[in-house]
Amino acid sequence: MYRVILIPLENSPVDTVILQHIRPLAKLMSSRLVLIHVADGFAARNQEQLNLEDSEEIVGDRTYLKKRADEMASEGFNVSFRLECGDPADQIIAAAKAEDCDLIAMATHGHRFVKDVLLGSVANSLRHRTNIPVLMVRVPSP
Repeated sequence: MYRVILIPLENSPVDTVILQHIRPLAKLMSSRLVLIHVADGFAARNQEQLNLEDSEEIVGDRTYLKKRADEMASEGFNVSFRLECGDPADQIIAAAKAEDCDLIAMATHGHRFVKDVLLGSVANSLRHRTNIPVLMVRVPSP
């Protein structure tokens, strides 16, 4: 049912929530996992255009993704990772199409309406812009 699962990561402790949640499903379905992080700082968004070297943000994000992918691979998962730059929702949707994903699984913070309007919501944008099922797991409140 879920051959390929795309998992957007923030490079924060929040990622543990979705990675723990997705493990049993991925094992049950023998799913291939694709971890993705979208760097969206100024340097990341303009890196190619300005022909910039990898910023500290990009280097750190790549290292983080590799570490998470290696952890999952050591548990027997078929996993790869993608580091993209730009608008998170745009890049997640593009990666889901490119990887032929049939599920996007992500952690959400559960902001209320005002914070979503002020901060934006990648999860909200995804659910409105893709036909691929989106599994959202809310991060417990501290």
